[in-house]
Amino acid sequence: MTIASIDIGSNTVLLLLAKFNSSLKTLSATANFHKIPRLSQGLLPNGEISKEKIDSLLDILIDYKNICDKYSCSNILINATNAFRIASNSAEIINLVKDKLSLEIKTISGDEEGRLTFLGSAFPFLAGESKAVIDIGGGSTEIIFGNQERIVYQNSFDIGVVSLTEKILTSLPSSEEMIIDAVAYIDKTFLLLSEQIPTNVKTIAVAGTPTTLSSIKQEIKIFDEKLVDNSSISSSELKDMIRVLKELSKDEVLKRYGKVVEGREDILLAGSLILYGIMQKLKLNEVIVSSKGLRYGAVVDYLLKNKLMEIDR
Repeated sequence: MTIASIDIGSNTVLLLLAKFNSSLKTLSATANFHKIPRLSQGLLPNGEISKEKIDSLLDILIDYKNICDKYSCSNILINATNAFRIASNSAEIINLVKDKLSLEIKTISGDEEGRLTFLGSAFPFLAGESKAVIDIGGGSTEIIFGNQERIVYQNSFDIGVVSLTEKILTSLPSSEEMIIDAVAYIDKTFLLLSEQIPTNVKTIAVAGTPTTLSSIKQEIKIFDEKLVDNSSISSSELKDMIRVLKELSKDEVLKRYGKVVEGREDILLAGSLILYGIMQKLKLNEVIVSSKGLRYGAVVDYLLKNKLMEIDR
């Protein structure tokens, strides 16, 4: 059977089609789709997601539903994260989508987002030692540490690529003062992280920032999941990329790196600084890049809860 999983984030809306073989108990990605409506643009806590952004979301979900019908999906799982958590009109949007499209959106907590992200990205690596997972979103960053037995630590930090860009990195190229302020803000946000997670632990980075950076490192102009998933980025490589990014305007970022950065050209610097700051705190020489994350974890979670598959012990 084919299961659809949609992740409504602050910046992106992602669709995964995952095929589950009930005989072999295996799960594989059939296709991935992404759109970048940036729902959280200009959104403050208790503010409203704008009508323009709601219309964009509806158009995306209509398109995704048609794709799900084409692939005869047995289930469509939809999880919404930080933008829906902080917006005052989330319930109104959820009801609108239910009435118009007969789709159920579930707004999940930061803890649940972390759990599903860990489950999805760490699932192929669960056997053996504990791992950490970094998920840098548009409005929040989730960090999780655990193993196949339990999650030892998780936290949702109030910092993301869109929020940091709107708060501090308001122009590109960013001034040296902006960079200094952003680095200080990141350092303060993750000040106590190394007291919660062992340093130099094997760490997986998910979401648009690391997958885009991996594409840049490999000089891939159009995203290719096969090349990006399970690749790596070292601390020194990331530092070199930041050195270049902070000198470029958003148009220059797009011209230099191509379609793979489209929709992220103005926020990639913020994401890179956040990832580098976390790597510094945890003394990480490298991170493993995963293209899976929350939407994949939602499918695994569904299969586990319905006793259709098990995690190998």
